[in-house]
Amino acid sequence: MAISDKILGLRKKHKWSQQQLAKKLGTSGPIIGRYERGEMTPSVEVAKKLANIFNVTMDYLVDDTGELAEIKDKAILNRIIEIERLENQDKETIIHVIDSLLRDAKTRNTYAS
Repeated sequence: MAISDKILGLRKKHKWSQQQLAKKLGTSGPIIGRYERGEMTPSVEVAKKLANIFNVTMDYLVDDTGELAEIKDKAILNRIIEIERLENQDKETIIHVIDSLLRDAKTRNTYAS
């Protein structure tokens, strides 16, 4: 997915108008429209601001191959980084708990359908 599509999708997900996003970014609504139509590509600095505004990673926002953009939520990415810094025993414990919670959530979702 191209950056233009991601900007549009993220803006709509947040239920912001182009003008609202422009205000947060410090630009104008027509510039947002040009980004979303692919007429302009944001600079690295603007892309970084957009990633922060949408609370996604830069990889997610700018990668159009879909290969690097697996984790789009910065909060989850930060937690993964914190887990990586722990001792192996602590990592294993946390992963075990996460696996259990994921299994329970999947089970609930399966039976809720």
